Amino acid sequence: MRLTKPRIAPVAEGDWTDEQRELVAPMADRGAILNIFRTFLNKPAAMKGFLGWGSYILSKKNSLPAREREIVILRIGYLCKAGYEWTQHVPIGQRAGLTDAEIARIKAGADAPGWSAADAALIRATDDLHHQQFVTEPSWADLLKHFDQGQAMDLVFTAGQYTQVSMLLNSFGVQLDEGQTLDPDLKGF
Repeated sequence: MRLTKPRIAPVAEGDWTDEQRELVAPMADRGAILNIFRTFLNKPAAMKGFLGWGSYILSKKNSLPAREREIVILRIGYLCKAGYEWTQHVPIGQRAGLTDAEIARIKAGADAPGWSAADAALIRATDDLHHQQFVTEPSWADLLKHFDQGQAMDLVFTAGQYTQVSMLLNSFGVQLDEGQTLDPDLKGF
């Protein structure tokens, strides 16, 4: 975590406007409203746009299978040192089929022993995007050995979305939700 307290405080439920209540109503129906969304309530119009694009990235409309999508999201979260993002997506990745060993290996990158060629290609392309804001020709060619063009596009969309999310979380100081524990590798950034 970059900050030990919020720069932008989550909006307390008692202070919500009708517009803010409307934005979080679907989340409230499913359970607790996460700190990320309580924080984003400070800018309802931005939150509305954010939710629209995020819905695509996390839906079945994204042609990357959920497991592969979570590899990309977790790798970006780790590279951006976004403790909140990592903490939220580890259980999502597990539900999508990632093992604890694979999740730990995401931190080590594409050359860590044990990755399939397809998984390594995903991670290399994600690393390119993080470091160069561009997928290099060798990485793109490798990616297309395992994924079709639409899936390669969705990898870029996903990495871009979660780079933005990581920037927002880190800059706003969004703190972990109740009951969550920060990965020790993401402390002190």
